[in-house]
Amino acid sequence: MFWGLAALASAAPSQPGDSKSVEAAEKPGAIVIGADYRGLTVVRSLGRQGIPVWVLVGQQSIAAKSRYALRHFAWPQEESAQLRFLTQLASEFRLRHWLLVPTDDGHAALIARHQNFLGQYFTLATSPWKVLKWAYDKRLTYRLARALKIGFPRTACARSPEEVASLDFPFPAILKPAFKENDNSFTRAKAWLVRNREQLLDRYEEACKLVGSHAVMIQEMIPGCGEYQFAFGALCVDGKPLATVTARRLRQYPTAFGRSSSYVETIENSRVEHDARRFLQALRFTGLVEVEFKQDPRDGQYKILDVNPRVWGWHTIGLQAGIDFPYLFWRLAYKQPITEIHAASGCRWMRLVTDIPAATAGIWKGMVSPKSYARGLFLRTQPAVFAIDDLLPTALEIPLLISVWLKRLWSARRSHPPLPSPALDDPAGSLE
Repeated sequence: MFWGLAALASAAPSQPGDSKSVEAAEKPGAIVIGADYRGLTVVRSLGRQGIPVWVLVGQQSIAAKSRYALRHFAWPQEESAQLRFLTQLASEFRLRHWLLVPTDDGHAALIARHQNFLGQYFTLATSPWKVLKWAYDKRLTYRLARALKIGFPRTACARSPEEVASLDFPFPAILKPAFKENDNSFTRAKAWLVRNREQLLDRYEEACKLVGSHAVMIQEMIPGCGEYQFAFGALCVDGKPLATVTARRLRQYPTAFGRSSSYVETIENSRVEHDARRFLQALRFTGLVEVEFKQDPRDGQYKILDVNPRVWGWHTIGLQAGIDFPYLFWRLAYKQPITEIHAASGCRWMRLVTDIPAATAGIWKGMVSPKSYARGLFLRTQPAVFAIDDLLPTALEIPLLISVWLKRLWSARRSHPPLPSPALDDPAGSLE
């Protein structure tokens, strides 16, 4: 079994007498699930603290190229295979009590759903499913927001094209997945813009084929760009934020419905912080979390958009304020003391490879001044990927992104049907 599992490793497997493998197995370390740039920053954070880190690689692999990643393995796609893989990993490599670190919503949901089972093998520092599902499923997120009198976009969940046709909904609107269980064109896009009822019906049927009607939401489109996008990031224990950061997400890529932020700056915003804290306290959330808001320029109200119950893309902005979120997460898992801290305003973060096209689009539309953008390049900014002590991922970022894009293009042309989603609690009741 040892060699059967080792054969799944993306790198050459260590031999039984390999000192690095033995040394890693004897220390409590971390297994980072996901190898995109978020996973990379977690690997670096823990590796710099002398914590052994192994990486499970999905579609993206940049984190596996870090000098701090001791080993990396191919991560299975199906949930049952993932559970078998994790238990084999713990048993065969003596990794019991290592920390599991999720880097996307699906990873966080997997750990939460199977917390009792996985807790027999690993150390966990995330909320159970009864808590995490309220962040994972946006239908539940908005239901809780309504109960707390926190604003959210007008949203409808229809079960058939006939229900969609009968909706009295303003245009333009968006179609949005309630949760992201599978990787497909709808979940990757984050949202689809629809400008009229005919387009709504066509795209609704297309979305239903990819994720099922139960996971498709119709939502109003809140106008405004980066100056209206805000977020609150935190490490929480039982709903109490210990390390926190409030930020304005000035640019994102793609620019309309960004899959990720490309330029972020820390600010002070008491309204965003107050509503985010109330939401997390009501959930009694534990772990790393980002709560995203958008201020509606039509009425000035801050409306909650998403709650990401795992490490978020721009968390390394905290390093400028002395907050190392992944390392604090590790300290939380092993019950080490954590001092409460809030990031000061004026810190900046940029992912250059996506910010250049985002800024270019802004300049083309007259929303970004070329002079101000050029001046911003010389400000002290935390890079998303570049690190002087770990240069290889920076050199490989663009080639690896191109490789992922080509694989997705090929996969889309083959038109595989989506994997079945595990049953979720059906949050009945209108969201309007």
